Amino acid sequence: MTPADLKLILVALVAIGALVILVTRFKVNAFISLLLASLIVGLSAVAMGRPLTVVGVVKSFSTGLGNVMAGIAAVIGLGTMLGKLLAESGGAEVLAKGFANFFGPKRIQWCVMALALAVGLTTWFAVGFVLLLPILLTLVNETKQPFLKLTLPLLSCMSVMHGLMPPHPGPVVAVAALNANMGLVLFWGFIIGVPTAAIAGPLFARFAVRVVQANPPPLTDKKATRPAAYRAPGFGLTLWSIMLPVVLMLLATLAELLLPKGSRLLMAATFIGNPVMALLIAVLFASWSLGTRSRYTRAQILKFTEDCISAMGMTLLIVGGGGGFAKVLTDSGVAEAIGRGGEAMHLPPLLYGWLIAVFIRVATGSATVAITTASGLLAPMLAQHPELTANQVALIIVAMGCGSLFMSHLNDSGFWIVKDFLGLTVSQTLRTWTACETIVGIGGMLLALVAFLLISPG
Repeated sequence: MTPADLKLILVALVAIGALVILVTRFKVNAFISLLLASLIVGLSAVAMGRPLTVVGVVKSFSTGLGNVMAGIAAVIGLGTMLGKLLAESGGAEVLAKGFANFFGPKRIQWCVMALALAVGLTTWFAVGFVLLLPILLTLVNETKQPFLKLTLPLLSCMSVMHGLMPPHPGPVVAVAALNANMGLVLFWGFIIGVPTAAIAGPLFARFAVRVVQANPPPLTDKKATRPAAYRAPGFGLTLWSIMLPVVLMLLATLAELLLPKGSRLLMAATFIGNPVMALLIAVLFASWSLGTRSRYTRAQILKFTEDCISAMGMTLLIVGGGGGFAKVLTDSGVAEAIGRGGEAMHLPPLLYGWLIAVFIRVATGSATVAITTASGLLAPMLAQHPELTANQVALIIVAMGCGSLFMSHLNDSGFWIVKDFLGLTVSQTLRTWTACETIVGIGGMLLALVAFLLISPG
């Protein structure tokens, strides 16, 4: 690790500190704060002689913003439309009442966890969160349970699925980089992930509800806007409407595992299982099942989809700003400096991989960037340890996945999605979502380390 690496890491820490102070203390718009933090890192890197120009800093930010928007704008937009149709049709109420009656009020947290695990297995965090949000808010209203008591289990499960389980992009890249067994990563991801989510969700929620006072966004009364001939959707049809994109994405994953390359059936399954296509199909189906079938007109359905998108413009801009900040940090060499710093510590592979993922996660705010970068830096080290078993390599990937979720804060797009959609303040989000992610990062690593030691030969 060189003195230049130390300077880059220090610059990144200063930029992150400035970002937090600008948003929390001086109430500067979050997008502007992310851009200013990016300029601090980029211009400092230029002054240090890094291969980056002043104009290149701005281009790097714009590229990162565009890359994130290209990846999630359509997905979040379509997911929001589906969630809006679910809420307006009364489908969220139908599902909430059905689940509440089945599980009972005392076990409703486990109901939320089961939903989040099922939906989060194949859907991106943002997609699953937006899909389940109407159900969550309705369950809070129906059961009169504290808002955070149900919210934190949902968030912890969705996050764990995103960070630890293939087919999510980060774990898939790590499996390829480290030549791991996909099935074992899925197995250990589930074994480690579920108890980790239980600790960061239901158990942490018991403490959080006593120290953080948070109220859910208001549920508007839909009855006044419903047509005279309105009829509520059935439980089965509503559940199928919300699970349709999950099923399509799961079919695509199974097709990739079971069908030969070049197969037309594989191409078709991959096409309809793409997140954008799966959600488009689901929105079109829901326009009938939760729209016209419930006696809404096409004009009313159009208004629903337009209203929900216009309300999330600032959120999308901030999410893109987080991607721009991450790109500047990567192009300025911060991620590489962090990797070299971890290598200089001469730690065991599992702890080394976890620490690199943690450092990159805190610096860039991206879970996917953290685990993919960490796995690339870890690959040469694992090549020097041929004694590691396939199960141990899988546990290393799970530990890195937990590290990639550690301490989500203001440079993470997920932070702003959670804050804005749940109607929380920055302080409330830091004390709930950030704390939840930190517990996932540390708790998951400790469980993976225990399993790693238990299965070690000799």
